[in-house]
Parts: sequence; structure tokens; C-alpha cells
Amino acid sequence: MDMTAVDITNLIQLITGLFAEWGLKVLGALALLIFGRWIAGRARNVLRSLLSRADIDPTLVPFLSSLAYWVIMAMVIVAVLGMVGVQTASLLAVFGAAGLAIGLALQGTLSNLSAGVMLLMFRPFDVDDYVDVGGTAGTVIGIGLFSTTLHTPDNVKIILPNSQVYGGTIKNFSANDTRRLDLVMGISYDDDIGKARGIIERVLSADARVLRDPEVLVEVGNLGDSSVDIFVRPWCRKEDYWPLKFHLLRTLKEELEAGGCSIPYPQRDVHLHQAGDSA
Repeated sequence: MDMTAVDITNLIQLITGLFAEWGLKVLGALALLIFGRWIAGRARNVLRSLLSRADIDPTLVPFLSSLAYWVIMAMVIVAVLGMVGVQTASLLAVFGAAGLAIGLALQGTLSNLSAGVMLLMFRPFDVDDYVDVGGTAGTVIGIGLFSTTLHTPDNVKIILPNSQVYGGTIKNFSANDTRRLDLVMGISYDDDIGKARGIIERVLSADARVLRDPEVLVEVGNLGDSSVDIFVRPWCRKEDYWPLKFHLLRTLKEELEAGGCSIPYPQRDVHLHQAGDSA
């Protein structure tokens, strides 16, 4: 049956009504989405530029700028949905329930993410620092949102989850400019303690890497089973720690022996008594 003029008129009125009711809303929502995305992009670029010029750690710059972008986009999307008549309150409730379910399924990943955010905010260590984290020691080469990457002294790459890093004890050996060496030099009970101390102090004073402030400590620290242990506590710059330690261990041994002191080995004296005849 052919469509009559009345039906065509009703159809045109229906389309016109729908366009009048929804067309402007849809166009406005699209315009808001495009404009909001442009604003979010501009905000990300401006924030990235400001953070780069503000001497902010390079690891934080992409994270903070991306976070600002997605926060603005989330606000824009909620506003767009509200313009087209979507009940944002119920939608947010659905998103909240879905987020809870996803959070329970990914709690390990989210734990790493939250730990990564804390590491980036509080900065207990930086890239190129030598640290001991999660029971692993090495030089930090990267701090990500989910993991931290180290290079060990024997050039092994170690990737640690951030929850393991932030949840444990962090030792940062590069945080301070100076470090103290803790050496123990053992001499025989028959040796002259004063002479041994003089030799040790002479070796330390001759090495320019040993700092004069704080003062060097050279004292008897323990009376062992087979040796008198002299504690040697010099200070040095952090970059001189290992070269100075290796040098002092060898030089102190050689100089103590050259000065007549002996480096005793662990030993135990055994006395045998012959029992007399009981007859």
C-alpha cells in the first residue's frame, strides 16, 4: 500500500522532533568530546614542558603528564554522557562495581602500581644509585610504575616488582657523599699493640683518599681466640670505597708483617697428658 501524504507528513514531523530533541544534544556532545580531547592533549603537553624545565626527575614527567590527560578525559566523558541523557550516577555505580571486580582480580598488579607511585613520589633512590632492595644489590637503571630494574656488579639485569621493593628494607649506598670502611686487622697476642696502631695510622695518613674529617678510628675492638682484633674505621668519598678497601687490606697486611707483627691463623692448643700406671 502506498504511503499517503499524511503518513509522509507524520514521518517528517517525527524525524524533525527527534532531531530537535536529540540532534543538538548529540552535536553538542561531539563538540564537547572533541574540544575536551584537545584541552586534555594541550594540558598534557604544557605540563610535560613545565615539568621538564622545573628540574623534575625525568621518570616522573611522562607519568604525571599522562595522569593529567586521563583525568581530564574521564571528566569530559562523564560530561558527554550526561549531555546525551545517560544517567551518569548509575553508570558510575556500574563502573565502580566493575572496577572492584577488576581490582580483586589484579590486586597483585595494582599493588605493584601503588608501590611504583610511592617510589616515584618519595624517591628513596634515583637512577644510577647503588642500592640493596628486596635482598638484591645493584645499580638502578630504571624505575617504572610496575617494576624496578637493576644491574648487578657482575652485569646481570634484575627486574624486581615494585611491591617487593617498596615493601622491604631499602639500602641506598649512593645517598650520602661519604662512607665508612669497617676493617678488622688481627695481630698476635705477642705483638706490640702500640706499634701495630702506629703502622696502621701511618698507612692511613699516607693515602689521600682517607678523609681527615670525620676522624679515623683505630682501636682494639675484640680479643679473639687466637688474635687481638684492631678495628680500623677510615672515611672516604663514596666513589673511593671499593678501591680504597682493596688497597688497604693488602697494604695493611704487608706493612704489619714488615713491621714485625704477625697475622695469626685460627689455632687451638691441645695438651696431652699421659696417665701414670695405676698398678
